[in-house]
Amino acid sequence: MKYQPRSVIADNNNQPNAVNDGPLFTWHKGALTISTDRRLLDIDFIHHFLRHSHWAQGIDRATLEHAIRHSLCFGLYRKKRQIGFARVVTDHATFAWLSDVFITAEYRGNGLGQWLMRSCLEHPLMSGLHRIMLYASQAPWLYAKAGYEPINQPDRVWTITQPAIDQPCGALHIPQSVH
Repeated sequence: MKYQPRSVIADNNNQPNAVNDGPLFTWHKGALTISTDRRLLDIDFIHHFLRHSHWAQGIDRATLEHAIRHSLCFGLYRKKRQIGFARVVTDHATFAWLSDVFITAEYRGNGLGQWLMRSCLEHPLMSGLHRIMLYASQAPWLYAKAGYEPINQPDRVWTITQPAIDQPCGALHIPQSVH
């Protein structure tokens, strides 16, 4: 794949079933903009941040591009420089999972995380969903301010966690069930 400073992955016709987010949405605050336009995303920036994060450490670029292509994405920009990101994985009918929310260190502490979270929840797609979830080990105050509540109820939420995030798409081994 030829290197491109800003990958345009939304228009990749070779990828079936990419999310069609419908109309694009933007939110403005002075020199800051939040946009759902995937063409504006700086994939190099997002990949660099996420591969060094504790929750997606080592993620390869192909996996990230695949995840972005199949998600509703929100980029946060100061002028034209990306400084934050969030993505929503959804069935577009009843359920969504908020993931990969971050603001770069130099812009934290200014309410931008709250603004990004509010913008995600204000998107028209989100208004009709029955359940919106996230998994987070940091910044619980941010999510609480956005209306999220901890579940912390036994036998309600279950997960399978596979430590293979650093393997390319399709490289995960799915074991046969044991009878």
